Amino acid sequence: MNNIDVTKRTLGVSFSTSGQAEVLVWAPKAQHVELCLNDGNTIIPLRKGEFGYWHETTDQLAPGDTYKYRIDEDQDYPDPASISQPQSVHGPSQALDVLTFNWTDDTWNNLPLEDYVLYELHTGTFTPDGTFAGLEEKLDYLKELGVNAIEIMPVAQFPGDRNWGYDGVFPFAVQDSYGGPKALQHLVNTCHQKGLAVVLDVVYNHLGPEGNYLGVYGHYFTDKYNTPWGPALNFDDAWCDGVRRYFTENLLMWFRDFHIDAVRMDAVHAIKDFSPVHILREMKQHVNELMEATGRQHYMIVELDLNDTRFINPLEEQGFGMDAQWVDEFHHALRVTMTGESTGYYSDFSGIAHLAKAYEDAYVYDGQFSPHRNKTFGIKAENNPGQQFIVFTQNHDQVGNRMLGERLGELVSFEMQKLAAASVIFSPYLPMLWMGEEYAEPNRFQYFVSHTDPDLAEAVRKGRTAEFAAFHAQGEAPDPMAEETFQNSKLQWDLVTQGQHQTMFRFYQTLLRLRREQPALKHLDRKTLEVSCDEAKKTLTLRRWHGDQQILCLMNFSATAQAMALPTGDKTWKLLLDSAAPEWNGPQAAEETATGGAEVKLQPESIVVYQA
Repeated sequence: MNNIDVTKRTLGVSFSTSGQAEVLVWAPKAQHVELCLNDGNTIIPLRKGEFGYWHETTDQLAPGDTYKYRIDEDQDYPDPASISQPQSVHGPSQALDVLTFNWTDDTWNNLPLEDYVLYELHTGTFTPDGTFAGLEEKLDYLKELGVNAIEIMPVAQFPGDRNWGYDGVFPFAVQDSYGGPKALQHLVNTCHQKGLAVVLDVVYNHLGPEGNYLGVYGHYFTDKYNTPWGPALNFDDAWCDGVRRYFTENLLMWFRDFHIDAVRMDAVHAIKDFSPVHILREMKQHVNELMEATGRQHYMIVELDLNDTRFINPLEEQGFGMDAQWVDEFHHALRVTMTGESTGYYSDFSGIAHLAKAYEDAYVYDGQFSPHRNKTFGIKAENNPGQQFIVFTQNHDQVGNRMLGERLGELVSFEMQKLAAASVIFSPYLPMLWMGEEYAEPNRFQYFVSHTDPDLAEAVRKGRTAEFAAFHAQGEAPDPMAEETFQNSKLQWDLVTQGQHQTMFRFYQTLLRLRREQPALKHLDRKTLEVSCDEAKKTLTLRRWHGDQQILCLMNFSATAQAMALPTGDKTWKLLLDSAAPEWNGPQAAEETATGGAEVKLQPESIVVYQA
């Protein structure tokens, strides 16, 4: 395992207590490395150390100054570990002392993971000005809604000022058009003051194409494996130690210097590593060291489509120790139940029977043959608690990767949207909302970039068009380079207080309040749960209990009213929620109380929740 000091930043430029700049860059390919200041008028040679690291200490570089590195007396490049790129991905790096921020969150120590209610958002489209400061102005709204953890899509510096964030090329630098590193620290500090946790999306499986200078410095990439984005990052080939250190130190920086509470690690199945100690396991070991040193709690959440519990099993069980994962399969089963979609990966899902399995088993495919993959797939997640699985009705991928970027509200009825929300929030897993769904935002979320390289911009345009060539009957894929595509993806905040949008917001508030207040919904015990479904009627019964309390969720996904029976016995069931009630703009409410064995009539596309 890399010998990393978890307590301080070492790569790039940092400042000592005496104010001197300590410079360290990994450049094993270079014969000479020089620090260039004052637009190249001041040159400071760096000293070569072990394993390709170059270093120097100087008082000629102060916080706020810009700099580049000159490689082999040839060309100047930004710092791979730059913390700020105010003049874009091609411009000079800016030295900053991130430790000078005046934190006031000493009493904050994260929330228990099992209490997380996540809200995924994109900084650039969440508010009109698309900045961290603009986001801060909406924190009280999020508190009022009932979420307690915001999940921010990637903020690593990307080309231009419009991007989903997955084209970042400076993992340590915070996007300047969002406000830069100090504004992110301010946002996190404010969140903690308001009782909100902050989850940051980080990308350790690839880098974007424009402004990606890492290959000039060192062996960051390997040809051993391919990914959908090109050569894989080098986590297990020759010279991989420097790459492993680079990304591990990046993770530690977010936790230590930015007080980030958790990370969501993008597509970890695309991290190729056959080392004896997988890079995720090594990262977890270092994070454990950091938590021991600081007393603060941090979580590592992964996006994973392998249905492999090694990723989320504890270190002591030879797992990688990840705290939780996104479960796309719950989404897929729910989506097929609602819409009947059967293209692509949806072809693997039967609908409501698989949704019932997702409630019980988390993974739908846990050892069966997958027709879409043409192989047996997955392993059972029998001993993993509910808090390790994050579920949702939609997210940036499931919306934005559609050709037109339609949200769920454009695909299903108002009644079905309410049913979908309740089916996620009342599951035995951690719920995640996608920005705007809580008030049925109609604006689409589309794919957008702002590459400054004309050839690359045109290639992205053509690639997006080709990707959806089979869907030409639906129209043309929006131009990802057009600013209009970005502007059209912004939330419309004036809708929150209007008509059905306001009704939907109140409905989400009520769902999240019930989840907090009802013990059987709050406790994520996968053992205290029963589920059954009727495929012909498209109905599902979910019963959860904790102590003496029982909660019964009756769901009707069909387009016609259905009679559903309550469990037999002498219990009296009291109505907690009916999505079809007039207060939610529904057609008709169910009975306020019912006895065991009685039949309840459910309106089309509705959920009725009883307590006993």
